[in-house]
Formats: sequence, C-alpha cells, structure tokens
Amino acid sequence: MKRLAILFVLLLLGCEAQPEGEIWRFAIEETSGSVQDQYAQRFREMVHERTNGEVRVIVYPYGALGTSDHITEQLHNATLELAMSSPGHLGKLIPEVQAFLLHYLLSDDPEVNARALRDPALRAFLDGLYAEKGLSFLTAFGEGRMAWTTREPVRRPEDFDGMRFRVMTSPLLLASYEAYGASPTPLPYSEVYSGLQLRMIDGQVNPVFAIEEMSFYEVTDHLIFPGHAEFVTTLAANPDWLESLPSERRRLIEDIVDTLQTEIYEVQSALAEERLEAIRARRPEMQIVTLDAEERAAFRARAEPVRERYVEMAGPRGQRLLQLIEAAVRGADGAFAGDDSVAQ
Repeated sequence: MKRLAILFVLLLLGCEAQPEGEIWRFAIEETSGSVQDQYAQRFREMVHERTNGEVRVIVYPYGALGTSDHITEQLHNATLELAMSSPGHLGKLIPEVQAFLLHYLLSDDPEVNARALRDPALRAFLDGLYAEKGLSFLTAFGEGRMAWTTREPVRRPEDFDGMRFRVMTSPLLLASYEAYGASPTPLPYSEVYSGLQLRMIDGQVNPVFAIEEMSFYEVTDHLIFPGHAEFVTTLAANPDWLESLPSERRRLIEDIVDTLQTEIYEVQSALAEERLEAIRARRPEMQIVTLDAEERAAFRARAEPVRERYVEMAGPRGQRLLQLIEAAVRGADGAFAGDDSVAQ
C-alpha cells in the first residue's frame, strides 16, 4: 500500500499543472523546519530571486516521496532534480561515503567541520565517487553534533550492554554500536518515536534539532553529548538534468551552494541552541550531560577498530577518503585556531 501511495505521488509530479518556466524538484530527508528544510527553502528563495521567478523549486519533506532509499532512486531516474543524500543511507550505493559515520573522526567543533567540508581536495574526490554511481555531488555540510537519548544513563561503554539502540541502516553504524556493547536496531526515522514509546528500542542518536523536532525527549530520560560525531549530509543532483542546463543556470546553482555553505553553519548552530533550550523548558527533569575527556577516551578506544572494518568494506578508495577527511579536519582545526576573527 505504501509503495502504491508513493507511485501515486510520483504520477502527480509528472502530471502536475506547471506554470510557465522551469520546475526543479528538491527532496529532503527531514521534516519541515529541520536544518535540511531550512537549507532547501533558502535555496528555493534564492533561485526564485535570481531568476526573476523563471524557475520554481518545489521542496518535498521527508515522507512525501517515501524513504531516503526511495528519494535516491527517484534522483537516479530523474523524477527528482535535487535531493539530500546522507551517508547513512547512501552508503549502500557508495560505500566509501560511510567514512563520515566513523566515530571520533570529525572534530567536536561544528565550525571546524564546516571548514573541513569545504576542502577542495575532499570535494573533488567526493565528486568522482558520486559521478561513478550516476549522481552529481554538489556539496556536503554538517547539521550539528550528534547526541544520544536513552532511558538509562550512559557514561561508559559498559552502560550500552544489551541496550537496543536505534541506528540507520548502515553496516558501519551497526559495527560501531556493537563495539560499544549495544544491540543496534535499524528502524525507519518515522518509527523511532513509537519504537521508544513501545519499548521496542531503548535509545537513539540524532542531532539536537531532530531530537526536539521529533519529540524523542518525551520518551527518553537522558540526553548525552559524547563528542563522537556530527551529522553530515550531502546535496546531489541528477547528472543528466544538471548537464542539460544552460551554463548560466549551472553557475547559478554553484553560486547559491557556495553561499549556503556558510549560511547553513549559522542556521544549524542557532537551531541546535534554540532546540536544546526548548527541551530543557519542556522536560526540565531530562538529564543532559556532556562526556568528559576520560569518558570519551573509553568510547574512542572501542571505536578505533571500526575504522579497519570500514577500510575492508570500502577498499583503497575508502582509505583515501579517510585520509582526505583527516587532513581536511587537521587543516581546518589549525586555520580555526589561528583565526583571530573567530570568537573563541
């Protein structure tokens, strides 16, 4: 029944009454009001402004066109022109991008990561990986630090023993939480709240904005910042569509993406702070903790062998991507430390 509903929506997309001008269809993996939605809405506004209304961008939030896997499929077959594609889902198509899921690889500082993700060598390598799989890589950006929400406190790996912990459908994420001692449980994003409520799972991981947006704080008691990862997503386009555009349209997209690369950091930073305050206000009894250096070290030690698992899975190109990310983070961290214009 769900597939029939998706098919019906896709038929509507093809039959949609279209005013004069172009229509670009843009699917995101999150709900309205999320970081991805704010990115897409700003993209839509800028395209409209800079084309004097000649191009209309339609944004489809999560669920409107099915799951993330459905979105990637629709991007492939040109039902969509643009889509957000996060490594947790895209890893089945492009195994190498799962490097962004490795724990304690990126900085705990989102601003450092924002700089790292703009690294030219890293972006060029990702462009090649996407092209081989029939996608055009446009950009990658962070959506904020990942946090765990659980029923029981988690301060050391042993606290994960036997915990049914929801993760995305990525072999690497499964391996990461198995290394901590958890029982990782893949579950669609839309089913996480009910899974927690019905005690099918005991915890989950997401950026703070998503935890507030999806009300996961209502059905868990602890919110933990382990400093292990930032949620990274990518924006991709259908290559045939992109290539068919006039050169001025392609330059327009490049310019807007470059502008939003800076803007989106400010958006996610403000949103994370705002949503965390909302959680505190609505659930004052929620225990919110940040792991200290010693506590993080214990998780880091458990996570280290998973990198070997990643290289086995992704091969030499995965190893190369891992090196590029590490170099980009080191370079960004050094630039950040030496930039007196950035508030510390």
